[in-house]
Amino acid sequence: MQHATAISGCIFGTVKREWIYGLWMLGCLCTFGCYPDNPTKEPPSTYTTDLFELPEGFDPLLFPEDNGFTDVRWALGRRLFYENRLSLDGNVSCATCHLPDRAFSAPEAVTPGAFGVVGERNASTLTNVAYQPHFMSEGGVPTLEMQVLVPLQEPSEFAHNIVTVCEELQVEYAEAANAAYGRELDPFVLTRALATFQRSLISGNALWDQWQRNAATIGADVARGADLFGAGGLGCDRCHTPPMFTSHGFANNGLESVSVDPGRWRVTGEPSDSGAFKIPTLRNIGFTAPYMHDGRFNTLTEVLEHYATGGAGHAHQDSLLAAFALTEQDRTDLIAFLSALNDSAFVVDERWTP
Repeated sequence: MQHATAISGCIFGTVKREWIYGLWMLGCLCTFGCYPDNPTKEPPSTYTTDLFELPEGFDPLLFPEDNGFTDVRWALGRRLFYENRLSLDGNVSCATCHLPDRAFSAPEAVTPGAFGVVGERNASTLTNVAYQPHFMSEGGVPTLEMQVLVPLQEPSEFAHNIVTVCEELQVEYAEAANAAYGRELDPFVLTRALATFQRSLISGNALWDQWQRNAATIGADVARGADLFGAGGLGCDRCHTPPMFTSHGFANNGLESVSVDPGRWRVTGEPSDSGAFKIPTLRNIGFTAPYMHDGRFNTLTEVLEHYATGGAGHAHQDSLLAAFALTEQDRTDLIAFLSALNDSAFVVDERWTP
């Protein structure tokens, strides 16, 4: 365990473009080097409670072999999600940047972390995070279980160390950890419990969904906006594909002519990925302002105006971007359609809060 602490300290003291490779090494270390060879028998990866009543049209959820779902694991993850002591100063939790009433996003362009240190990226929504194939804005983390390693040890977020965190919370969480995983609170338990809770954040009951199920009607403005959004109009659905309203791909959306943040290039080392970021879901977009990876736009009108320009002309800007003209009615209709993707019940669901 001392080796884990030492290595993680060295990893996260390196330059930013190397952090993701350090993360992978640390994740492997925590998975294979920190635990005794006595894993508990895993429950089946099924979900029979109302925590996972999947909306019509949503694919079944898949759980990792070492992290099958149980109610007690979910409850432990929810408790840890609101635990301020995950941060070094004891003032920042996962919920600080991912507020339930904001569809698990934050109202600031960039939310300050431990000791008030400000990073570079906007806190993305956790809406339907269970379906994402990669995590972080540049997609450098392959599993939801590994994702928590980044904010925990990032200086501008929790500024802490996962081994130390578990040692500090050991006594208080001992009973819950043993009930959930049959072992003390350690990095294995902490990462998997948080992932279990986040997988339950399923949203699929917006007006658009109800309309698709013939359970609701929509206004003429929403219908026009849907047509404009789709393949017969502007083709926004090529990147923001229903039902998740993301293709789960990456794109440089022309925010700058020269990238300030290298984006996915950090992971791949490919110049063509400069300034490319994960394409976000548009679900609950009315709750998740400000927009873009750096939170530069405060309103959907600003977002539409950006895309109407055709982008800033970056050398690796996505080829699908092209300038277009919008009437005032077009803007109104598009925003009405986007508003129909807001799941109001999701953001007030009492299951998410302790």
